[in-house]
Amino acid sequence: MDFIITLCDSAAGEECPYWLGHPATAHWGLPDPAAVQGSEEDRLAAFKAVEMGLRNRIELLLDLPVDKLDHLELKTHLHHIHEGFKFS
Repeated sequence: MDFIITLCDSAAGEECPYWLGHPATAHWGLPDPAAVQGSEEDRLAAFKAVEMGLRNRIELLLDLPVDKLDHLELKTHLHHIHEGFKFS
């Protein structure tokens, strides 16, 4: 396993279990679309926003030259990917 990425803010502070291979970890905190109140349209928009946020981050992750990055560089890239797509 190369990466562990948490999404839920409530999971960000939890201790991750031990994973073989020392994967790079990151927290890509995204708003919980299931918590959105409002019309069906509002809730659907919230889910679509999170989907697009994840899709954009994953595409950038897939473009990383993982085989050429050390652990610290990889962790830094994971952080920068998230920071580039912060929800306002």
